[in-house]
Amino acid sequence: MDAFDFFVVVFMIGTLAETFRVPKSAIVWTMTATLAFRPMGAFIFGLLADRYGRRVPLMVNVIYFSLVEVLCGFAPNYTTFLILRALYGIGMGGEWGVGASLAMESVPHKWRGFISGLLQSGYSWGYLLAALAYRFIFPGLGWRWMFWIGGLPALLALYIRFQVPESEAWKQHAEKSMGAIIKVLHSYWRPFLYLCLMMTLFMFLSHGTQDLYPDFLKTEHRFNPNAIAFIAIVYNIGAIVGGIVFGTLSQMLGRRRAIACALAVALLIIPGWAFGKGLVLVAACAFLMQIGVQGAWGVVPAHLNELVPDAVRGLVPGLAYQLGILLAAGTNTIEYALRDRFGYRWALAGFETVTILCLAIVVILGREAHGKSFSSPPAEQLVHSPEMNEARLGSHSRM
Repeated sequence: MDAFDFFVVVFMIGTLAETFRVPKSAIVWTMTATLAFRPMGAFIFGLLADRYGRRVPLMVNVIYFSLVEVLCGFAPNYTTFLILRALYGIGMGGEWGVGASLAMESVPHKWRGFISGLLQSGYSWGYLLAALAYRFIFPGLGWRWMFWIGGLPALLALYIRFQVPESEAWKQHAEKSMGAIIKVLHSYWRPFLYLCLMMTLFMFLSHGTQDLYPDFLKTEHRFNPNAIAFIAIVYNIGAIVGGIVFGTLSQMLGRRRAIACALAVALLIIPGWAFGKGLVLVAACAFLMQIGVQGAWGVVPAHLNELVPDAVRGLVPGLAYQLGILLAAGTNTIEYALRDRFGYRWALAGFETVTILCLAIVVILGREAHGKSFSSPPAEQLVHSPEMNEARLGSHSRM
């Protein structure tokens, strides 16, 4: 639902520009502001999650970003809207790290790859719901209702409060102070820089293929809103399929190999995705493109959470993820500038080709901790299970 709240803007760039009497580039800038403020949320809510547990910070986060989203629907002018979208970025930035750590720590290792893909596919579900809302709600009710229905996620706080248990892994590894958490983060600075580089390229990959694509379909292909919504629905279905399939494959192939395979799919489909003509061909290529893009992304929650120290799992994956967003916040602006110089098709194709090749190199040259255990079994189980002792020692030796 946080993705839904972000992507409703993607579908309404032209409408919002006309409403607030600003150029389209000004609305694109509000998207950049949302992305740029996300690291602040990751730091605040991630630190709280490592100190006080996953559940309460997640509840507060969901209520916060839902409230801000509703307020966006009441924005009377562009300045107010820009400020609210920046504030929304804080909430959106805090959600992923806390939610991903809770999910990854709560499932058995054998399901980690599948759940990683399922979790990340939620982002595509949000995009898909935004496309459906643009198709069925926007024509009759207008742009403000697109934001007002974004307040529905607040109801999830009730479910988290009464149905979601606290992470056992957090209970075992929680530090006793904020200072101790920061100290662990400081000792991890070299691998952390690598994670930030990797996530920056991942952000170039996803936002470079998604954010401006509806505008590309409208401007370059001159498709009507119904056709654009249809294509968006199709490629988000591909994204959901890709995330789950490659997330699951990563359990067998390893995290890096699965990411590399997904990137190969995306690279091969770029010609049809950027230069294809006709509704059917464009929709098919967009479908395959997002299978590759979100297939690679489906491995990310498991891969990041396995690479970080136990004491900062609420903070580091989300912070690296969102700092990647900050460093890649200009993606839309860069592509828009390239469009003015080389044309929309070459701008998208060239930008994503370079991104995919660079990301593949960074991932392949990196490391992984596939099989890492997040929590310790009870002491009596360790005493009476030599096989488990051996497996656990083996997982630590790979680190």
